Amino acid sequence: MADEAKKVKKIEIKVNNNPVVMDEKKVTGLEIKQAAVNQGVDIQIDFHLSMEKENGGWRRIDNDTEVTLSEKHRVFRAVQGDENS
Repeated sequence: MADEAKKVKKIEIKVNNNPVVMDEKKVTGLEIKQAAVNQGVDIQIDFHLSMEKENGGWRRIDNDTEVTLSEKHRVFRAVQGDENS
């Protein structure tokens, strides 16, 4: 029963417009990039990750930054280090 309590509903996010399914509600930027790569998104682990803010704009998510995913779709963008857009 304790294992059932730990189960979290899978949460779908978008990384570079690609669906990525996450198993945990609290994840780091690195975990998001690793999941995206494992699910076939054409990015690299060393890319810079940003999360779309609810009011527009983007917030940088470092590898060790913890993000709490909600039931709403979260939109992320991963770009090479020399891209600023």
